[in-house]
Amino acid sequence: MKISNALMALAFVTLSGGLAAGNAFAQTGTAVKESGKAVVEKAKEGKESVEAAATSQPKRSVHKAKAKAHKAKAAMHDENAKSAAEKIGK
Repeated sequence: MKISNALMALAFVTLSGGLAAGNAFAQTGTAVKESGKAVVEKAKEGKESVEAAATSQPKRSVHKAKAKAHKAKAAMHDENAKSAAEKIGK
């Protein structure tokens, strides 16, 4: 009887440790993905800003609007990455 209780306790500890490690890995993956998406959006913002500087009106305003949209998306991805990073190990 005592051996089965010990085995059950060991199984429980092992299982809970595995779940915690899996959760930490998932949060790390989310943080890395969101960070990467933020970098991509920042690069697109830079591209649109350069194109806006190189063109004349009316295309300039279109490029500026696209750059603002990319900046907003980058900020959102950055915020998601930070919140996922805070959850790692909790």
